[in-house]
Amino acid sequence: MASKVLLGLVWASALAAVAFAADPFANFDWNVSYIHVSPLGVKQRVIAINGQFPGPIVNVTTNWNLVVNVQNNLDEPFLLTWDGVQHRKNSWQDGVLGTTCPIPAGWNWTYQFQVKDQIGSFYYFPSLNFQRAAGGYGGIIINNRPVISVPFGTPDGDITIFIGDWYNHNHTDLRKKLDGGQELGMPDGVLINGKGPYQYNTTLVPHAYDYETINVNPGKTYRIRVHNVGVSTSLNFRIQNHNMLLVETEGTYTVQQNYTNLDIHVGQSYSFLVTMDQNASSDYYIVASPRFVNESIWARVTGVAVLHYSNSKGKASGPLPNPPNDEYDKSFSMNQAKNIRSVLVFHSAPFCRM
Repeated sequence: MASKVLLGLVWASALAAVAFAADPFANFDWNVSYIHVSPLGVKQRVIAINGQFPGPIVNVTTNWNLVVNVQNNLDEPFLLTWDGVQHRKNSWQDGVLGTTCPIPAGWNWTYQFQVKDQIGSFYYFPSLNFQRAAGGYGGIIINNRPVISVPFGTPDGDITIFIGDWYNHNHTDLRKKLDGGQELGMPDGVLINGKGPYQYNTTLVPHAYDYETINVNPGKTYRIRVHNVGVSTSLNFRIQNHNMLLVETEGTYTVQQNYTNLDIHVGQSYSFLVTMDQNASSDYYIVASPRFVNESIWARVTGVAVLHYSNSKGKASGPLPNPPNDEYDKSFSMNQAKNIRSVLVFHSAPFCRM
């Protein structure tokens, strides 16, 4: 009898181990539809997910299984690409035309895949019919499992920022332009988290747009994930008076380096640690400005958000922090890219404050 009880306990323990060892599932229900917004003062249709533009953040952990049920309420087929995210067993869920069928208008489809052995900062976006120019994008955060060390201390907060060029025309009009052999030309602006620029200059920004405000607390260190979700424009990203410690890019931890600004090209994602170490005499600018262009002509095409300390004493004012001055010299940007190296061996360590 005792042996049977012992055998039963062994089997129960084994079953419990199997149950707890299973990788978790994260389930999402998304309704893709048009909404009307005016990020640069012109009312237009954008693609929203559950009424949000940009879309919701997917925050999961390594080896979790994602189940995303997408209802397409647009008037044309829709296909999501999970940028840089690996898929277990096959590529039928990757969102690339040819391996994944588009979701017809009025239909739904359930994406299901595992973020196997992966960490880092990514984003999703629509990959058909130039819909990316209308939105439909959002962030993906894949966290380390608790048993895996991270090469920096735990941040006090996590912030996602989307930067990208923007045109005051619906994506269908832009698509017809491209199909007709024409160039898109200079964008009408640069959005930060789907919003227009802060009115730092009444000549360059003649209208007071709805702008993005990032709220922070003094002395705290935040992980800031920046994605260039535009369609054609490389952007220089900077935060006034703040160093940005680069720690990760698209699933790879990097050798940690401080930057005052960094070029982020279309489709790229970077992750920084930023310590709020200023005196908060006023708010600070967050800037995304075009690269490799005539800055005097493109000056109005600049994204500006506000970094607001909880103890700030006033609004941001004055000129923006300067971008690199190398319109005809690409070596600065190339050297930045060359100096970003992956870190292959690391130990858990406190913040590197410099």
